[in-house]
Amino acid sequence: MATLLYRLGRGALRRRRLVVALWLVVLVVAGLAAATLRSPTASNFTMPGTESQRALDLLADQFPAASGATGTIAVKAPADGQLATPEGQAVVQELVQEASTLPGVVGAVNPFQVGAVSPNGRYALVQVQFATGGDEVTDEQRTAYEEVGAAVEAKGWQVAPGGEVLGGEPEIGSTEALGVLVAAIVLIITFGSLVAAGMTMLNALIGVGVGMAGLFALSGVIELTSTAPILALMLGLAVGIDYSLFITSRHRQNLLEGLSPEEAVGRAVGTAGSAVVFAGATVVIALAGLAVVNIPFLTVMGLAAAATVTIAVLVAITLQPALLGFAGHRVLPRKLRATVASAAQGESVGEEALPVEDRSGFGFRWARFVTRFRVPVILVALLGLGLLALPTPDMRLALPDASTATEGSPARVASDLTTEGFGPGFTGRLAVVVAGDDAQATAAAVPQVTAMIQRTENVLAVAPPQLSPDGRTALLGVVPKTGPTDEATETLVHDVRDAVGGVQGAEVLLTGATAIGIDVSEKLSDALPIYLLLVVGLSVLLLMLVFRSLLVPLKAALGFLLTVAATFGITVAIFQQGHLADLVGLDTPAPLVSFLPILLIGILFGLAMDYEVFLVSRMREDFVHGDTAREATISGMGHGARVVTAAALIMMSVFGGFVFLDDPIIKSMGFALAIGVAIDAFVVRMTIVPAVMSLLGDRAWWLPRWLNRALPNVDIEGEGLREHLQDRTPTHV
Repeated sequence: MATLLYRLGRGALRRRRLVVALWLVVLVVAGLAAATLRSPTASNFTMPGTESQRALDLLADQFPAASGATGTIAVKAPADGQLATPEGQAVVQELVQEASTLPGVVGAVNPFQVGAVSPNGRYALVQVQFATGGDEVTDEQRTAYEEVGAAVEAKGWQVAPGGEVLGGEPEIGSTEALGVLVAAIVLIITFGSLVAAGMTMLNALIGVGVGMAGLFALSGVIELTSTAPILALMLGLAVGIDYSLFITSRHRQNLLEGLSPEEAVGRAVGTAGSAVVFAGATVVIALAGLAVVNIPFLTVMGLAAAATVTIAVLVAITLQPALLGFAGHRVLPRKLRATVASAAQGESVGEEALPVEDRSGFGFRWARFVTRFRVPVILVALLGLGLLALPTPDMRLALPDASTATEGSPARVASDLTTEGFGPGFTGRLAVVVAGDDAQATAAAVPQVTAMIQRTENVLAVAPPQLSPDGRTALLGVVPKTGPTDEATETLVHDVRDAVGGVQGAEVLLTGATAIGIDVSEKLSDALPIYLLLVVGLSVLLLMLVFRSLLVPLKAALGFLLTVAATFGITVAIFQQGHLADLVGLDTPAPLVSFLPILLIGILFGLAMDYEVFLVSRMREDFVHGDTAREATISGMGHGARVVTAAALIMMSVFGGFVFLDDPIIKSMGFALAIGVAIDAFVVRMTIVPAVMSLLGDRAWWLPRWLNRALPNVDIEGEGLREHLQDRTPTHV
């Protein structure tokens, strides 16, 4: 593979104008396709096969009027008891009539008819039924709904529209650009050259632009959840910058060794490019592997992110060499350009014509310290990660509800007002669907179901049934005493299902946004151990292919598990338990979003293997060329520490930029990924790994002969390329 990439890199540089033109054409075509074919993203998380989804499908088939999105308008009078007065009732009736005439609304229910009035006569809830599902509600319809009640508010009343209809697509604003700005600063410091930094950033941005445009162009034929493009954007940016960084760094090193730009690019793509392809492949495999969980929206999220990573790899090994060809020696700091160019032309400029390798840098000093005090270092690192992981067993998963939305947002205001007047259960009402073979069977089953639910612990109230026109389907509203993400509500869902499971003559199904969230979370929790086992097994196999070793892959897999456990622990402590929540701008602690752990495992796996390959491949390279195990470990760390540090800081910056978003899902994803990268890069890969490698010594590279013969040679380190080039004399400019 290294030899093939070597030729690809040289070819891209020679035909650099054609390569750049082709990528720009792809970018423009993808952008035009996105502008014309883009469709709205979905804000709901459905789960085929669950009871809650079967209930929704049944409603859509037999009771379409009740299958659309719902809204709840919370109303607060200026004083207690005012709703009981004729004037108060007239105000509410005015609001109901206004709501029923909104575009897209089927009808609105007067709270006095269904008893949706608080005991103190100050709060009321107006139920609004839309004709279509939440994802089909247009922006104009949603805006009209959010602005309802202006005339009533002018009279001193408080009106807060809420409900599932307010769910929308998270917006990307200027705050995420801070992460990109920090990444650019890190690149400038790392390279000491604006040309090298700007070229690396430009390369990554073109790749992200192509990936995101292509994703939005496909949104017309596949259903994208609102978080899928955000995940693809943050991951595409991070790996795009990192992969270009790896190749540019190796290219600069080759130039400093006296190679011509063309030869330097070829060898950079053949060596660092091999690591980029391998690292990208691991990320893609891990993300595409989410399909084995058999959860549609998660599969789409994984494939969308995997596609952007694939494009980032292609851009890094084709467009980056072309851009480096335009830059020539300008990718080097100004003070080194003249000496390198003179040496390349064969001029005599003294003993210091080419820079001598400096082994006094921080990477070498840190490696010597870690290998010297390896046992204490390992123990301290393990103890620290163990302490960080302590909250992990308390992790709870759920889909976010309006009570965790940003303070001051319409959804949060409506939720708080509803809780203030009626209690938290009214913000997470359940829906029970009763479907009989005929109207008589349904009519006979409804009283039984109502009585069973009323006897269930933690049920506050059961609303009167709504019947379909043919009378075969009934819809019952159930109000819990606790909020949507409360553990008691989760228990209630199971208790209700157990209680009504034996009803004869009708099918009884429990659904609603709260029940859907519980079903999604439980299915994801069940899939998490299977996926973790798949990822760990994959990491062992891939690294065994790369390093021809048994202990190195096992050490890498255990390190990955430490990273995951510590990352989960910190995320639980902040986002669920609320410790230091103000530092990340979190208004309300809540259970983690249900798909965060499984996504985090997939993404961190790929990034962890990225750093592992970049550091350990140099250790193996030096070991097989005669260095002792300790010397090889120090050399690998010394040569790779600067680049890995820069890559980790860039990823942390890009991911951290998304922490400033208001959306709690994106905020938690950005934080968990940023902290996970920090732990894996600085604690696991740059501290525990060299300490363990030094402790293992020569045993680290042991592999049974029969297994060595059975495994294919993927040649990540470029040994085949070195053999191909050993008789060649470097071409100088």
